[in-house]
Amino acid sequence: MVNLLEESLTWTNFFVFLFWGVVMLMLVLGFVTYAIYFERKVIGWMQMRIGPNRTGPFGLLQSVADVFKLLIKEDTIPKKAERELFILAPIITFIPSFTIIATIPFSDRMFNANLNVGLLFYVALTGISTIGIILGGWASNNKYALLGGMRSAAQMISYEVPLVISVIGVIMMTGSLNLHTIVDHQSGGFWHWNFIPQILGFIIFAIAGVSELNRTPFDLPEAESELVAGYHVEYSGFRFAFFMLSEYVYVFVIASLTSLIFLGGWHAPFPFLDFIPGIIWFLLKFSFIVFFLFWLRATLPRVRVDQLMGFGWKVLLPLALANMLITAIIMTITK
Repeated sequence: MVNLLEESLTWTNFFVFLFWGVVMLMLVLGFVTYAIYFERKVIGWMQMRIGPNRTGPFGLLQSVADVFKLLIKEDTIPKKAERELFILAPIITFIPSFTIIATIPFSDRMFNANLNVGLLFYVALTGISTIGIILGGWASNNKYALLGGMRSAAQMISYEVPLVISVIGVIMMTGSLNLHTIVDHQSGGFWHWNFIPQILGFIIFAIAGVSELNRTPFDLPEAESELVAGYHVEYSGFRFAFFMLSEYVYVFVIASLTSLIFLGGWHAPFPFLDFIPGIIWFLLKFSFIVFFLFWLRATLPRVRVDQLMGFGWKVLLPLALANMLITAIIMTITK
């Protein structure tokens, strides 16, 4: 094993991996910075407000200024907090969210890692982020943070179950967990995209994905009326920024996975448009889904926690199981 590692991993390969890792980190940071800006602009437009317009031309530097402010703010740690776990929690939350991006193909040639179990890799790493959120709430030694952490864990675990089951129909049709294979199975026009035969699974995935992101109308872990700011109420400065960063990185991931699994990935909606590069189609679908998430936040009110949990276990889970059963029956009949 040592000889194999020494032969395959050279200093050149190490620096190539490091370079592309830094490039991806910069792209993600750029996306997060301007996703926040455009979210504020879109919500302001929908609610007849102006949004950021002071810092930089058209307010384009407002998010940059906000990030800089977080980085230079005083880093406070409560006196009675579990110091080591308090420091570790934002890191545990962020690293899995960033690692998932390594498995996301942006086109048939633009990808980092082509895993045969790409979907399973996503499910495994999102569970680790849940642990970071629980630790952040518990280590703060604050009852509101603890309640926020427990509520967030319950919500994320509850909605992860229908989220995973909703894509089993796609896996059954494709016969693979590989994201490249799933996208290739959808070539030939939009009538081959998975959202048509798997429309129920698509709806369940979209709803459960919004809940996994802890975004409106499912942003119960951060319900100001009950929990102040939820699991990160005691965090400040760059540690607070890590939690916010991981949330928007998961927006990036969910939007990408929705495009790849249900909307044909980098394939054009009509064969005669195949001359347009695949990355353009992927970005268009990705941008539409991100806009849809902003639209939800501007439109819908927050639901109650009992409504949230009841909807996940009593509605989405049975529908996800029914979708899997119907897919199996149809595949058996048409085989």
